Amino acid sequence: MAVSSGVSCLLSLCLFFLLFAGMQVYKTQLSASQWMTVFGGYLGSLLFILILTAIGNLETSLFGKNFQTKLFPEVALCLLIAMFASGMVHRVCITTCFLFSLLALYYLNRISIKAYGQPVSNKPAPIINSKKKKH
Repeated sequence: MAVSSGVSCLLSLCLFFLLFAGMQVYKTQLSASQWMTVFGGYLGSLLFILILTAIGNLETSLFGKNFQTKLFPEVALCLLIAMFASGMVHRVCITTCFLFSLLALYYLNRISIKAYGQPVSNKPAPIINSKKKKH
């Protein structure tokens, strides 16, 4: 069952804060070994997806259905928030969070193109001069 953009925004924010709190509670376990540090970066990429979903749904609620989330500033801001949250666990989590987030962003973009089609550009069409010049 689908929910509205406003409800989805609230759900994403709640899950974001729950996951962030869980990462802080289990900070020592997540930084105990190499594999757990990589897992901490993966959890950071889930934070990225959740905060990006929350911001995208908030913008949809405020600005309408045709508003699109752009690479800058929305995606960059969400990536910085997720990397900062991962950095509070361990420094290596920042790197793995960045890599996993880029991978997640690639697949989110593929899903978006499949569902909504290619994005429309706001650039004007090039003007083609059909008249031939006389020499």
